[in-house]
Amino acid sequence: MKLRTSLVFISIAAALLAVILHIGSGQAASTAAFKDCAQCPEMVNIPAGQFTMGSPSGELYRGAEAQHRVSVPSFALGKYEVTFAEWEACVADKGCGGHHPDDQGWGKGMRPVIGVSWDDAKAYTAWLSRKTGKQYRLPSESEWEYAARAGTTTPFSFGATITTAQANFDGSTGYDKGPKGINREKTMPAGSFPANAFGVHDMHGNVWEWIDDCWADEYTAATPSDGKPYVKPNCGGHVMRGGSWEDYPGDVRASARVGSGTDEQSWADGFRVARAP
Repeated sequence: MKLRTSLVFISIAAALLAVILHIGSGQAASTAAFKDCAQCPEMVNIPAGQFTMGSPSGELYRGAEAQHRVSVPSFALGKYEVTFAEWEACVADKGCGGHHPDDQGWGKGMRPVIGVSWDDAKAYTAWLSRKTGKQYRLPSESEWEYAARAGTTTPFSFGATITTAQANFDGSTGYDKGPKGINREKTMPAGSFPANAFGVHDMHGNVWEWIDDCWADEYTAATPSDGKPYVKPNCGGHVMRGGSWEDYPGDVRASARVGSGTDEQSWADGFRVARAP
């Protein structure tokens, strides 16, 4: 298991064009958000399509991310990472095991919930499913990367590099030829940074996001080609995606991945939810 450790406008325009043309499916992305209840997360419908998962051999800081084609059915994904306010609604409704995570003094409300394990995240999706009658879950690894790329093939949905004006990460070093930025040393509220072309925020940085899949060192063989999660009985670790506020830019790439134990809780870890469209 791996341990966690002025071209912008052109790149964004290219990303938008890629989504409009839409990678083999012919569908355009809809960024209109919806909610299944007042306390529920905002969701965005992600269109079906095919994409190349993983990173090319020359991508800076790549790990075991061999490229392979995946077909992803349409699904709905959280517009933002689950917030403290949404988590506390679950606890107030006798869900989520009554767990009150520490906000590290950064504030709650619209900041992403932190200090939650994979088991905690699954408890939240179970509560949300009971409350709404919809089958909420964690996204699969391929669904997550597909949504994070939003039609792009570059390391970031914003292009070949990324800045701390676009995402919350440790900008003490730049990515490749990109500029250095700031290190905020904490989470930022949902919606503080631009959405990608699919209308979702913070797929790069802010908090690591728990994924439904069991961890596998080499995901080429482990990742199903149909967009479903890789699962096996009693797997000891699960995938996390997206990087966090404390990570260098290589960890916030669309293809970057780490694994953690199911009961691990950290101030750098959160999640977002998915469900059928």
